[in-house]
Amino acid sequence: MENFVKKLKIILDNEGLSASKFSEKIGVQRSSVSHILSGRNKPSLDFILKIKNSIKNIDLEWLISEKIDFKNENPDEILPLKETNIDEEKKNDKNIDRIVVFFKDGTFKNYSN
Repeated sequence: MENFVKKLKIILDNEGLSASKFSEKIGVQRSSVSHILSGRNKPSLDFILKIKNSIKNIDLEWLISEKIDFKNENPDEILPLKETNIDEEKKNDKNIDRIVVFFKDGTFKNYSN
């Protein structure tokens, strides 16, 4: 449960959202997010699926696992996001707004223009 709260805080920081805006984005009451962040309640399956369906590229396995870091198939690769196809991104003519690096201790570094 403690790791889920850390992950939820990582998601909030990564998305640049307050708990209130996050609750609107995923379609739950603000109190639901508040109770989970405080440790009062555990997240329901519905809550987890709403995160999965609302946050682009979030990895469901990372979200529900006990680990903060991701899979450790490559010790340098700890991002909880699924890989995206670079060629596909070029087709969409998107510019990178920011890059977030997540560390194993649950902290992160945000790089933006």
